[in-house]
Amino acid sequence: MSTILIVDDDPQLRQSFEKLLAAEGYTVQTVSTGEACLAAVRENVPDLVVMDMRLPGMSGLEAFGMIHNIEPKLPVIIMTAFGTTDTAIEATKLGAFDYVLKPFEVPDMLVLIKQALEAGRFMRSRVEMAAGPKEISADAIIGRSNPMQEMYKAIGRVAPTDATVLIRGESGTGKELVARAIYQHSRRADRPFVVINCVAIPDTLLESELFGYEKGAFTGAVSSRIGKIQQATRGSVFLDEIGDMPLGIQAKILRLLQEKSIERLGGSKPIPVDVRIIAATNRDLETALAEGRFREDLYYRLKVVTISLPPLRQRLDDIPLLAEYFLSRLTREMRVDNPGMTEEAKGFLNEHDWPGNVRELANTIQKALIFSRGGPIRKKDISQAIREERPTRAADKVTVEEAVRQWVQQSLSSGTETKLFTSLTDRFAKILISEALNLTGGNRTRTAKLLGVSRPTLLAKIAKYHLRTETSVKNDDS
Repeated sequence: MSTILIVDDDPQLRQSFEKLLAAEGYTVQTVSTGEACLAAVRENVPDLVVMDMRLPGMSGLEAFGMIHNIEPKLPVIIMTAFGTTDTAIEATKLGAFDYVLKPFEVPDMLVLIKQALEAGRFMRSRVEMAAGPKEISADAIIGRSNPMQEMYKAIGRVAPTDATVLIRGESGTGKELVARAIYQHSRRADRPFVVINCVAIPDTLLESELFGYEKGAFTGAVSSRIGKIQQATRGSVFLDEIGDMPLGIQAKILRLLQEKSIERLGGSKPIPVDVRIIAATNRDLETALAEGRFREDLYYRLKVVTISLPPLRQRLDDIPLLAEYFLSRLTREMRVDNPGMTEEAKGFLNEHDWPGNVRELANTIQKALIFSRGGPIRKKDISQAIREERPTRAADKVTVEEAVRQWVQQSLSSGTETKLFTSLTDRFAKILISEALNLTGGNRTRTAKLLGVSRPTLLAKIAKYHLRTETSVKNDDS
């Protein structure tokens, strides 16, 4: 349960915060002065401080500076009235997590508090590397296989430097844990670590979230605001899923890497920033380059050092260690006895291809633990858990390609057809054109445009494959 310290001289506001946050499951402590805040932090460091800028006696800015000296990784949210926005911006530059203007919307404040608590946990909770299966930490990188040993060495080499790092790997391989391990072993470990998920923030908001904005930059911008990158001054920024970042924002990240400066939305002056960029993606960036979805100059700027995380299917030796770790951790979290796992169940784990990687394995162990009803986890518990996991996993490009690959393999192995290349391409083209005609309601002009072929080419294919075109004749727009 997280502890939040509220610092404000308004007793009604303190009482409202106490009720609101207690209802959300937080432990709340309130004080009215900066001096009392410092005493509370020295006595027992909370997980988050929410503090007003205007306080009797010691100002909020003075108190924040002293808090930051006591515990640099303690997140602090500043509350301010419109007249003290510049002071709040200054506090944020010095390391405050964020600031809000009074009066504020309660739902927005709750979201910000949740984000600040998570950021604080990321900065303070150490990621254990090469941990054993009995490791008690909830944040551990488990594995002793050769690919994992190489990854540990890479983290050790790059962490003490300020080099930009690109972490690559499939979903569920643990890219965020690796980013945090790099940060925690770096020279910037006592400074902010800001995590930005490039797909979790709408494109229209991502630019202002990253770079901030000036007053009047758009409707509703009643004051200037600094962005997450500037908030991380002298710290590290983790850009997760950077392969999905819009091209326009990619250009601004490139400028940050080249010139060590940014411009706020609506601003014209470059603002110097000192941050280390750690990026991650599960995308095929080389394909994105070829298709014009990712900038080549940014690609080379990012991959100063590349750390590739191996998928679980390439480190099968680590699966027993991971399974034992998750079982130990989950039973502790669920406050139940560890029932163990049968040898048959352990062997069965190595037969699955784990497309969801470590994340899927963790979910499977959790479900199997529930299915086992207190007894040792058996093969059938694992099998049931995997079946339950599969429907929740959306089909992706790899799955579609695999299905086509299996069809091709079956055709090649049958050996019953001659001119197999022509036969397979014709069969695929027939299906493709038929589905496109169905999608366009039989409109041949629109179908040709959808497929990227000329109308005469499409008509020739329709005739060749004897596709029914009654609907397309009736609805054609030519």
